Amino acid sequence: MQEETRYIHVYTGNGKGKTTAALGLILRAVGAGWQVLFCQFLKFGEFSEIKALKKFGEQVTVRQYGSGRFIKGRPSEKEIGVAMAGLDEIMQVMEEGKYDLIVLDEINTAVHFGVIPLKDIRNLLERRPKNVELILTGRWAHEEIIEQADLVTEVRRIKHYFGKGVPAREGIEK
Repeated sequence: MQEETRYIHVYTGNGKGKTTAALGLILRAVGAGWQVLFCQFLKFGEFSEIKALKKFGEQVTVRQYGSGRFIKGRPSEKEIGVAMAGLDEIMQVMEEGKYDLIVLDEINTAVHFGVIPLKDIRNLLERRPKNVELILTGRWAHEEIIEQADLVTEVRRIKHYFGKGVPAREGIEK
């Protein structure tokens, strides 16, 4: 049987739904029996999606490579160190072939703010085995990442209740 080709997806833009789209693909992948690695950059904590993903047991592995304290601007050395250690770990497990689907949530944002160098993402994309589906989410996807991707979706905000002062709600935004 011929092995199926897998692809690189990018979900970017200023609208709500980038991580949600990736989570939807995780749901499909789990249903198909795939092994999944979900990695969040710049975030740390028991968000609702993390709680849900952990219910899939050994089929979904969750890793967070952030301090939970990143604010737009200059990243701290600690934030950079945690992210770079995470990227090293991802590179290693990706090459080991344990996972069919790897999601790098907020990786585009991490590149944009200089937490992770663009050259390291280029390297990761170039070294990706053809049997690994890879998803990169976050605003500000770099043109070079977009160029290397097989599928790019831009989520555009037309209207959002945040503008009316509505905070992030558990079960919807967190």
